[in-house]
Amino acid sequence: MKKGFKIADRVIGEDTSPFIIAEMSGNHNQSLDRALEIVDAAAEAGAHGLKIQTYTADTMTMKHDEGLFYIDDPDSLWHGRTLYDLYEEAHTPWDWHKPIFERARSKGMIPFSTPFDDSSVDFLEELNVPVYKVASFENKDWPLLKKIASTGKPIIMSTGASTLSDISESVAVLRENGCKDLVLLKCTSTYPASAENTNLKSIPYLAEIFDCNAGLSDHTRGIGAALASVSLGATVIEKHFTLSRKDGGVDSDFSIEPNELKSLVEESERAWKAVGQVKFDVLKAEKASLQFKRSLYVVKDIKEGEKFTTENIRVIRPGDGLPPKYYDKVIGKTAKEDIERATALTWDLL
Repeated sequence: MKKGFKIADRVIGEDTSPFIIAEMSGNHNQSLDRALEIVDAAAEAGAHGLKIQTYTADTMTMKHDEGLFYIDDPDSLWHGRTLYDLYEEAHTPWDWHKPIFERARSKGMIPFSTPFDDSSVDFLEELNVPVYKVASFENKDWPLLKKIASTGKPIIMSTGASTLSDISESVAVLRENGCKDLVLLKCTSTYPASAENTNLKSIPYLAEIFDCNAGLSDHTRGIGAALASVSLGATVIEKHFTLSRKDGGVDSDFSIEPNELKSLVEESERAWKAVGQVKFDVLKAEKASLQFKRSLYVVKDIKEGEKFTTENIRVIRPGDGLPPKYYDKVIGKTAKEDIERATALTWDLL
């Protein structure tokens, strides 16, 4: 079992149910009121963490409409947009962070963010965030990793579009610069992601190889993949969250709605409990059910000295007679006394 640790007052680790993060991203649609509604809805659904992103279009990229600065992939949700315009629409204004964080805390959630440059880390430090998230596309930004790690706070890092070597290098940078508590999230950096490309079996390997907690940053539609990850040891699950997909927004297509988030929180806890431990024994809770096992019963009245036959004994429920494995040994033996029908067969009757 990987060592657990705390983020604020929440334990992260295999000895507790998964930490469920509602990722607001750009689903606020540039409305602070909507952003606060998203916080309230996430809290009501039971999310443990509320995450936003800290950047501006200028800290993320530059204003240019040629080459890779223009999204030309016809299959992309953002086809025909420039990176600058997309990030201008999706970013969360920095003066919204404080009211969003305060609302989340008042609702019992742990608010934090993904920083994208040094200035955003400095800003988030002023707001005293308890944990940092590293996005997949920034997990090779060594200067940024060093800056985040130097805070000494726990780090949750996504591993999308990364080789094992990439991850290994990034983890080394984080640990060499002060990161003690780390969670690596299996992530597929397509939007949305398909179930076929999710590869949840990677989760326990991330935990084992890097001796850390592991989880899932899930861009698939629905909650099936997220729930399946629990059985593979996911201790943190992140899902993009919106009030309603029909309201639109940059990430709405692969975001879950309040009823889905509520189900994810409830069912992931149930799934975690169900995983349990390796156990092959009669559980305490099962002992009363032993009566429903099959056993040997007398099904016709038998006189003293009469032989037991396939006609007068059977293997039936309930289970308080001799175990069925003795059936062949009993056949042909004689009754020690008169035995009434519906009597559980025991050795002292032979």
